[in-house]
Amino acid sequence: MAYTNALSAYKETRIRTASPGQLIVMLYDEAVKQLDQGLELLSLNKSSKQDPSRIEVIGKAIIKARDIVTELMVSLDFEQGGEIAQNLFALYTWFNKELLEAHIAMDIARIGAVKNQLADLRSAWVDIAVKTNTENRPVEGVNIAG
Repeated sequence: MAYTNALSAYKETRIRTASPGQLIVMLYDEAVKQLDQGLELLSLNKSSKQDPSRIEVIGKAIIKARDIVTELMVSLDFEQGGEIAQNLFALYTWFNKELLEAHIAMDIARIGAVKNQLADLRSAWVDIAVKTNTENRPVEGVNIAG
């Protein structure tokens, strides 16, 4: 119980102290994680006897990933983001449509394609978050006066 509380407190602190770029990376991390889990279980279901409890977990993972993509959509700032925000919105819309259809069909290839594109976008956001954090970090001088 104490471990669970400590882990929960750590996660909450990590989220509260994260920059906007780091929060976006966290969202991508979780979406990719959920799709990885769904793909793993879906592969098991395809290669062995189908397990109804697995199908429910697969569905929940895909739905969580879709919820995260929706959160990414609503976080877009079209005034500052301009064409990039519009392009991301179109891409996120496509991700959600593709995941919905792939969920219905239990299509490994389509889920994998979305997961790979999310992972690529995540990598780009990592670069942006690192660059933004170093640009916004206050420069500390060295006191050589002794």
